[in-house]
Amino acid sequence: MGKHIVIAGKRHVGKTTLVNRLLEGREEPLYGFRTAPGTSVRKGYKSFYIFPAGSAERVESEENHIGDGNGIGPVGYPDAFNHFGVSCLRAEPGGIILMDELGFMEKDAEKFCTRVLELFDGDIPVIATAKAGHDIDFLNKILNHPNADVYYITPENRDDLYEVLKSKL
Repeated sequence: MGKHIVIAGKRHVGKTTLVNRLLEGREEPLYGFRTAPGTSVRKGYKSFYIFPAGSAERVESEENHIGDGNGIGPVGYPDAFNHFGVSCLRAEPGGIILMDELGFMEKDAEKFCTRVLELFDGDIPVIATAKAGHDIDFLNKILNHPNADVYYITPENRDDLYEVLKSKL
């Protein structure tokens, strides 16, 4: 893989599903992170967590609690990104770095954003998903990074995009 792959799209178009299909059956070590909603709602807010990409274990704690959202405005927790998130972004040559998903909750997490951009500058392959349609400096840097091939996913093109990206891997 010569360049890093970024799959950008709006909510619920299949970014994570596409990544899971692309990574299925691969033998390289998987580094990086996955984000997911928590199993409970707190005070009307849905909580979101960050997990190591290569682990099936999904423990929800204050340490990896990256933000809350109520459908109106998300609130991100920079300390969780800067500590737990950065700890997920260690990688070794011969592996793949997954970043699922880059969005707006981490925009104020300077250490995390810096580490993400360092990995995009590097040689270890990155496969990332990113929210599209937000004018945020951090996301703009990812979507315009010279080492990133950006693919926009829609419900109409996601199956064709799988075939295109499968051949790149």
